[in-house]
Amino acid sequence: MRCRRQRGLTLIELVIALSLVGALLVIMFSGLRVGLTAWSRGEGRAELLEHERNIEQLVARTLGGSFPYRDRAGTGSENKTGLLFQGVSERLAFVTVAPPVPSSVPIAFTAVTFSLESGVRPGLAIRQKALPNLDPFELVEPIFVDPAVTALRFRYRREVGDPWEERWDATKETALPLAVEVTLTTLFGGRRIDHPPLIIPIRVIPS
Repeated sequence: MRCRRQRGLTLIELVIALSLVGALLVIMFSGLRVGLTAWSRGEGRAELLEHERNIEQLVARTLGGSFPYRDRAGTGSENKTGLLFQGVSERLAFVTVAPPVPSSVPIAFTAVTFSLESGVRPGLAIRQKALPNLDPFELVEPIFVDPAVTALRFRYRREVGDPWEERWDATKETALPLAVEVTLTTLFGGRRIDHPPLIIPIRVIPS
């Protein structure tokens, strides 16, 4: 009786098998890397959207609660109307009934300033001060600075259909603007993002 010789793997077959396994591993880890990258980008995008939504909600809520507060005793002689609303392109100071940070004690009116800061703490700076006060729009320490905001622009509309204006002069105006347009530019992950304008209507509240 002859014994059958057991046939083993030749060197060529072993090399081919290892090559196939290596190729499968490369494909598998490439897919995993793509998936992780996509997941990371998705997380970053979600974080960006959440941050943008929070800032827009804060600005819209505070500015939407604007009140035509008149402080003839505390304003300078150049402000004949006494209306506390100062609006330029990169800075807006106004009085609101919905402050960004509610006070621990009941306060009806709060002076708020939105401005684009540079220097040591650059970004969107938010200041607030309880009223009545001798200097409502004093540059006190900001309650909040968002360093992600790199550009800020305000524009003002007088009536429906009127063009947007770059400033709102309280020394000449007798009322608040009909609406304010806010445009933000942020820097996120080294990428500049120009956000679409946010138009905030000002409620008509009798003073």
